[in-house]
Amino acid sequence: MLKTFSLGGVHPAENKFSAGQKIEVLPVPEQVSVPIAQHIGAPSEPVVAKGDEVKVGQLIAKSTGFVSANIHSPVSGKVFKIDDIIDASGYKRKAIIIKTEGDEWDESIDRSEDLITEVTASPEEIIKKVGEAGIVGLGGATFPAHVKLSVPPGKTCEVLILNGVECEPYLTADHQLMMEKGDEIMVGTQILMKALKVEKAIIGIENNKPDAIKHMSELAGKYPGITIQPLKVQYPQGGEKQLIDACIGRQIPSGKLPIEVGAVVQNVGTTLAVYEAVQKNKPLFERVVTVTGKSVSKPSNFLARVGTPLNQLIDAAGGLPEDTGKVIGGGPMMGKALSSTEVPITKGSSGILIMPDEMAKRGKTEACIRCSKCVSVCPMGLSPYLLMTVSDKAIWDRAEEEKIMDCIECGSCSFTCPANRPLLDYIRLGKGKVGQIMRSRTK
Repeated sequence: MLKTFSLGGVHPAENKFSAGQKIEVLPVPEQVSVPIAQHIGAPSEPVVAKGDEVKVGQLIAKSTGFVSANIHSPVSGKVFKIDDIIDASGYKRKAIIIKTEGDEWDESIDRSEDLITEVTASPEEIIKKVGEAGIVGLGGATFPAHVKLSVPPGKTCEVLILNGVECEPYLTADHQLMMEKGDEIMVGTQILMKALKVEKAIIGIENNKPDAIKHMSELAGKYPGITIQPLKVQYPQGGEKQLIDACIGRQIPSGKLPIEVGAVVQNVGTTLAVYEAVQKNKPLFERVVTVTGKSVSKPSNFLARVGTPLNQLIDAAGGLPEDTGKVIGGGPMMGKALSSTEVPITKGSSGILIMPDEMAKRGKTEACIRCSKCVSVCPMGLSPYLLMTVSDKAIWDRAEEEKIMDCIECGSCSFTCPANRPLLDYIRLGKGKVGQIMRSRTK
């Protein structure tokens, strides 16, 4: 039976133009710009300097706290400089810029295609290895994976849930990974199960990927404890809280983490990276990125090195269409418009969406008609119209009281609003301010 989450949700047009497109390895760029903050938490600290020679997979920036992540060189060559660059946020951020020379990998990385199924590492060794490899959530949240695997004292993980949902319209990177790297994802799942000391794992996949459900179900038969859960197509099912609700019917209390209900969630791309780190000693320095759009001549899924300029991926997909109105980092619901196509790919870059001019324009904002559509589709049970108002009026205590920090920024409210109100824009603004206020209280 198809399951889904119990509250809210929408069903945008899927537009999976790149579905079924085999993963292409993008040529190594001549120069990369590797941001030192590619994850939630403290930015990493560079451990290289201008003029240093580096190899692929070499540590170039070290994590500076528990919630932080190591960064490794995606290319071999020479550090050109460490400087501020404009990243996907539109702000200047520090990055390590490397000029490529050849493609020399660190000797400790196993580059063979051989599948290694036997997991010999202990739970503690797995968590240490995942931390050293700089693995973060590849679904877009970029939360350091070793932190999720470190279950707090007094808490118990009962089930591992893998996110193979990819509910964002247009994106197909995870779908294609499941089709091409299914066995590696299965072994990665067993590694995560061992780290968490659980006997049960569920891989949630939406019903618009019948080939992935069939393929992964066949593979799961060879791996004890792993089951595939087909899910009804409903956005934002890929959200942690929604996926847990859909798979095991448990709701996470406001302000709490999945471990409160005995679950840990990891993305299928992250799981593949865990397999490569533990079994192949390969750090995270490349990922699959979907490049797509209605007018894109060759929608594609590319394996690209971190730090590669976006325009190199766009050129490989046939170039920027003439009718381009907007280039979005990510999908249309949660992605953000980019100010330049020269910004680099990061660990959290799941897709590049090129929107035609006609689709990129926002409709004229009208007065709220109190239709309550935004309330009915909110998967977190919030009142988006009210959160927009209190954010606009800077009534921060009320915003906090109305649980603005529970918003997962899925965009369902803006998508469904008949008055074209920029609900999510204001809520994001409010979240930033309320978050600042809450952090200042704990200092």
